[in-house]
Amino acid sequence: MKTINKIILIALAVFAYSCEDILEEDISDDTIQIISPTKDAKIESNVVNFKWNTLKGADKYRIQVFESNQVLVLDSLTTKSSLTLPLESGSYIWRVRAENYAYESTYSFPSNFSTTIPDDLTNQQVILTSPDNDKFVNFINVTLNWEILEKATSYSAKVVNSSTGQEVFSKTDLTDNSVTLDLPTLADGNYEWRIKAKNDESETKQYSARKFNIDTTIPNQPKNTLPADNSTQTSGTTTTYTWSIASDVGNAKSPISYVIEFASDAAFTSIVQTLNSNTTSVQQSFSTAGIYYWRVRAVDGAGNIGTNSTGFKLTVN
Repeated sequence: MKTINKIILIALAVFAYSCEDILEEDISDDTIQIISPTKDAKIESNVVNFKWNTLKGADKYRIQVFESNQVLVLDSLTTKSSLTLPLESGSYIWRVRAENYAYESTYSFPSNFSTTIPDDLTNQQVILTSPDNDKFVNFINVTLNWEILEKATSYSAKVVNSSTGQEVFSKTDLTDNSVTLDLPTLADGNYEWRIKAKNDESETKQYSARKFNIDTTIPNQPKNTLPADNSTQTSGTTTTYTWSIASDVGNAKSPISYVIEFASDAAFTSIVQTLNSNTTSVQQSFSTAGIYYWRVRAVDGAGNIGTNSTGFKLTVN
C-alpha cells in the first residue's frame, strides 16, 4: 500500500509540474511570417517599424536585430506584433520568433535592410526620453527631455490635459532638447506631452507623445485592524498584521504602497524593524519577548507620504 501511495504522489507531482506544458500549445514547428521591413528594404528615417503576423498559441514574441557584422543591437520580448526602434544609418538583419510558457517557435528567416537619415523630417520621429510614460510626480515644474534629431533645427512642445483636451502649455522654436514647464499652477490630473521637430524645409509628420500624471494629494491615514491593540502573541510565531485605508479621492490616483514600523517604545524613537508591502497586510514574527508597538503609513507612486496610523501595543511572551 505504501508503494502504491508513493507512486500516486509522484504521478500527481509530475502532473502538477507539467500542467502548464499540457495547457500550452506546441508551437515549436511553427515559424513567424514577417511583414516589414522586408528583404533588402531601404528605409529613410531615424526609426524602423518592425511588424510580423501573430501566431496562434503565442503569448509573446522575441525580436532580434543585428548589425551587418552580426553584432546584436536588440533582443526584446513583447506581447505585441510590432515594435518601433530608433536606429542609426547602417545595414541590419532582423528576425523574430513566438514564445509561450512551454514552447518556442523557430525564428523567421533573417531579413536584411538598410537605413539612412535624410534631411527631410517628414518620416522621422522625435525620441522621447523622460519622464517615463505614465510616470507620477508630485510637482508641476516637470522637465521634458528628448533625443536630439540630427537634421532638426528647432522643436515645438505642448502639454494637453488628457481628460479635458485642454492645451495647458505650448512653446515653439525650442533649440534645446529639453524644456521645463514654467506654469504658475497645474491641477492634479493626467497629461500628455508632445514634441515635434522642424527644420527650414520640413517637419515631423506627427508629434511624438507620452503621458505623465500629477498627484499632489497625500494618501489617507491607515487604521490598524489586526492584531488588536494590547494583544498578546508567542515569540517565534508568524502573525499577519492588517490595516484599512479610505479610497484615494484625488484626480490622479498613483499606486499606493505601505511602510510598516515596529518599535520598542510608544513614541517610535527606537525602530526595531521596518517592512514594506504593496497590500494592506504583512507577516512578521518576533524572536525576543517584550513589549512592542506597530504602525503603518501609506506612500504613493508620486512620492507623497501619508500620516502614520495610531500605534498599537503588542506583548510578546
